[in-house]
Amino acid sequence: MRLVGPSGEQVGIVPLAKALELAQEYDLDLVEVAANARPPVCKLMDYGKFKYESAMKAREARKNQAHTVIKEMKLRPKIDPHDYDTKKGHVVRFLKQGDKVKITIMFRGREQSRPELGYRLLQRLAEDVQDLGFVESNPKQDGRNMIMVLGPHKKKTEAMAEARQAQEARKAEAKANPGKSQNAAESDHVEEVEAPAETSVEAPAEA
Repeated sequence: MRLVGPSGEQVGIVPLAKALELAQEYDLDLVEVAANARPPVCKLMDYGKFKYESAMKAREARKNQAHTVIKEMKLRPKIDPHDYDTKKGHVVRFLKQGDKVKITIMFRGREQSRPELGYRLLQRLAEDVQDLGFVESNPKQDGRNMIMVLGPHKKKTEAMAEARQAQEARKAEAKANPGKSQNAAESDHVEEVEAPAETSVEAPAEA
């Protein structure tokens, strides 16, 4: 077997008996780390400590993992310009946060005979936000509705990191400009209050 020492140093190719002797000498465990290698690779280590550290790393990775969130925005096929801009603003914000957005066009009555209206509206929205997101799921009919899913160019973890950096920058600016510290504090407070709402907000349908 090829043996690796406790500090990662290469001991070389040694027989099993010699490896076990060294493990006893160092009061460590002999652990096979690459069974498929030729020859197999083993390492001298404290296996209990190794398992503990591996479990802690896995736990930390799960803790820092950003969960994918899918927001939903509902529009009517004959939405007026002002409402369209408002809803587009929500979509932009969601994509900047690194979230996916499910766009639902809701048809009523005779509107169901004009699916092209919904298709054109979805195409327009996709083009308007193409710098921030891409069409992950093309427009498709789902009963009375037409659905499209937009995915963010930016990963959730990147968006979260940028948000933290922006907040830290505002705090640093507030310290550098004491006269504006109160406004900065109020701004931070508003963000802390509004952030949870964004994770569950579902824009109401256009009446």
